[in-house]
Amino acid sequence: MSNPDQPRVRGNDWPGLAPATLGNWTPTLSVTVVIPAYGAQRTLPYTLAALALQTYPEDLLEVVVVDDGTEPSLELPERRPANTRIVRTSESWGRAHACHTGALAASGQVVHWLDADMLPHRDEVEAQLRWHHLVDHAVVLGHKLFVDVADEAGGLPDLDATLAELAEGRARDLFTDRWTSEHDWVVEQIAKTDGLTANPTRSYLVHTGASASVRRDLYDAAGGMNSLLKLGEDVELGYRLAQQGAVFVPDDDARSWHLGRTTLMQQQDDVNRYNRPFVTDRVPDLRHWRTKGRSYSVPWVTAVVDARDRTLEEVRHSVDALLTASFHDLDVVLVGPWSRLGDGRRSPLGDPDRELRLVQAEYVGEGRVRFEEQAPTSAFPAPYLLLLPAGWAPATETVARLAREMMKVDRGLSSVLLPDGQVARLERTSAFTRAAKDVAPGEELDDAVDAVSGTWWFNGAEEGFSWHEDPTPEPEPADKGSRRVVPEEARNEPSRRARPPAKRGGASQSDLGTQKDEPAPEEAPAPERKRSLRQRLTGG
Repeated sequence: MSNPDQPRVRGNDWPGLAPATLGNWTPTLSVTVVIPAYGAQRTLPYTLAALALQTYPEDLLEVVVVDDGTEPSLELPERRPANTRIVRTSESWGRAHACHTGALAASGQVVHWLDADMLPHRDEVEAQLRWHHLVDHAVVLGHKLFVDVADEAGGLPDLDATLAELAEGRARDLFTDRWTSEHDWVVEQIAKTDGLTANPTRSYLVHTGASASVRRDLYDAAGGMNSLLKLGEDVELGYRLAQQGAVFVPDDDARSWHLGRTTLMQQQDDVNRYNRPFVTDRVPDLRHWRTKGRSYSVPWVTAVVDARDRTLEEVRHSVDALLTASFHDLDVVLVGPWSRLGDGRRSPLGDPDRELRLVQAEYVGEGRVRFEEQAPTSAFPAPYLLLLPAGWAPATETVARLAREMMKVDRGLSSVLLPDGQVARLERTSAFTRAAKDVAPGEELDDAVDAVSGTWWFNGAEEGFSWHEDPTPEPEPADKGSRRVVPEEARNEPSRRARPPAKRGGASQSDLGTQKDEPAPEEAPAPERKRSLRQRLTGG
């Protein structure tokens, strides 16, 4: 649902938002703190007692402790927030399943994960919730400091003394005499990307659920935690949240102590080795981990070709080019009235649905092709949606090159004007879902995409697109490396949506690089936008 009154965030430019000052605002959103717990009898009392001291309004705060099969079962300690309850998992096990169970049981508008060995500062929840009052697609990442609480290091501190320090706002001074550490890799990534703003399409990689929060409706839209994952669930959920248009906010004011070292700290190599096949299968952006020639559960690109009123030769030219592209993790959706292709008696050669039957027969055994009555409006969870007019085919490297460039410069839409006036579109899922959240009444979705991520026009002939009747395929551009360099102004301008070329098929790359604010020549009206390929496919 669109909320045009909220601030519009370009890329992951969260510093452009203006959150309330801690202690000087009036919250209205309800929040459920979900605590997955297994064998946490020693540390859970610290977590719950610290939550009872929070500055966030008590009537807006709910706590759900999820007992993930502890024997004997966990019991709630005396010191806890007033609205605290415990639920127990069933059917599956693991942190992801416990988190998802807690989210389903939550009544709050915001879900805030907090592990059962966390000691939050007194204003931690308030700091997190400030951002959710600004935009409905924020994912807030709290700051954690790890402290050694092993018996040989002194064990857990006295609970009463610890709570007294928390109540007085001196949480940072706890454990000054012990080993402490930040989450080094996360801190390094945040620093390298200027607070996650310099590489917005990969911000989700630092999503760790031990102290993160998200709006419940955004969590639901992303599909929730994957209960099948026993490790690596945070990054995988972060990826899907990103595809739903999330803005990732690392907030140093939302602070907690982590009571003990993590499994990753103690067994990093084993954890990474275990995670790799599970995460690689579900996160297409990890190109360096995927094997060329392989298919995966989540493809990099979903391509849509409308087979209605098209010949077999037209459809085959498009689909075969996609299936033999330079990358394999792509699937194709063929749109047509497939359900009407019954087995009643007919004249095979005079059948009015002959071309549809031929297309179906051509690809019925191809595992990467599926037949749909309606075109998908989104590629989610895949990061890219290609809308390709039947009869036109990209060159082997074209789609991969456009997608890589879109990720590099944070572009939401690449439109390719074909010589016959049709347009092929490569849409980045995360940009379109973000734009849909704050598109204004009467504003076209493409314009909203341009505002949050940027758009660009390309010349189909220069990009290597060929028509099915061409005697030979268009050759690849001779100098891919230099010709594909994005102009510096395209990287820095807040809007880089270009106008289409003056003459179909006759524009140079520089013609296609015209910025949005630059007037088009009088003889070069923009193509009719009332019925774009996206609209024709989706019935919009």
